[in-house]
Amino acid sequence: MYEQGVIRPPSEANSLFVRVTRNCPWNQCVFCPAYKGTKFSKRTVDEIKKDIDSMAKEYGGYNTRVQTAFLQDADSLLLPTADLLEIIQYLKDKFPAITRITSYARAPTLRKKSVEELKQLKESGLERVHAGMESGSAKVLKMIKKGITPEDIIEGGLHVKEAGISLSEYIMPGVGGRTMSEEHALETARLLNIVRPDFIRVRTFALHPLSPLNKMVADGTFVPMNDDEMVAEIRLLVSNLDEMHSYFSCGDYSPNLLMQIDGYLDEKKAYMLSELDKFLSLTKEQKQAYSLIRRTSYMNYPIDVVSDETVMKQIRPEIAKLEKNGDNGVYKHIQDIMASQIPQPPTGEWK
Repeated sequence: MYEQGVIRPPSEANSLFVRVTRNCPWNQCVFCPAYKGTKFSKRTVDEIKKDIDSMAKEYGGYNTRVQTAFLQDADSLLLPTADLLEIIQYLKDKFPAITRITSYARAPTLRKKSVEELKQLKESGLERVHAGMESGSAKVLKMIKKGITPEDIIEGGLHVKEAGISLSEYIMPGVGGRTMSEEHALETARLLNIVRPDFIRVRTFALHPLSPLNKMVADGTFVPMNDDEMVAEIRLLVSNLDEMHSYFSCGDYSPNLLMQIDGYLDEKKAYMLSELDKFLSLTKEQKQAYSLIRRTSYMNYPIDVVSDETVMKQIRPEIAKLEKNGDNGVYKHIQDIMASQIPQPPTGEWK
């Protein structure tokens, strides 16, 4: 038997999951339910080696087909570099076909790791680091209790890049709410232009019903944004990003509305802006219709689908039914759908 964590990046779906740490060392973010109610702990090298032995035994003669591995959980690089090097080497000994090893890491951890340490990890086989940036705004980061600063993001990201490791930064449109939307977009773009990560992965904010942010919604200090407003925020962000060779990705996360906003910024920025503008130019009814069509399906429909009157005739009764619950009936329904698509607290409670 061996342990596995609860989440991983979509790009690591086919990877071997090696649990190096348990849960999240910070676990105070008010938007993230993934580890709520759990405690963080570091696993020993011996524990991890035993897990790798169990996995190698389970795979048997098929272990040569395993080409990628992901080190779990939320911040595996917290382990001493020497321990990580030993774990990676043991993993490669047991699974000799592995060509890529990746891990989550928090910005403060990456800032504390020296470039030399990260270079050693790169040489051992660590090819990519996934980091949750969420926002470049100090105010937004403080409000969502992210526990990192813009300086952490910049220094940590540059350490990774200088070491030659691929960097995947995750950003969260909508997490600043309506009040801080512009600052959130502009500051996030500013930091990304400095760090220039290999991947910029969009994770549209979804308000979980147990999140402490609901209290801020109730007292009016946090105003959630609808799809129209979040698309406008993404448009502001993209328009302020350099045409750099970073892959801007909306296509690997179902709560994202416009999944076709996907590609290298130095190749597809103009196309992305045109698609965002296409959505923003729709009528209110067409925007509602497109949001409902997309949110109730994993298919990536073209925006032009709502220009078809036959489609609109089919969706109008649903819009009318939802709007009977109030002017924001459609949006509230979409909020519920999005909340169901994000990870749920493993304990059923937000602690």
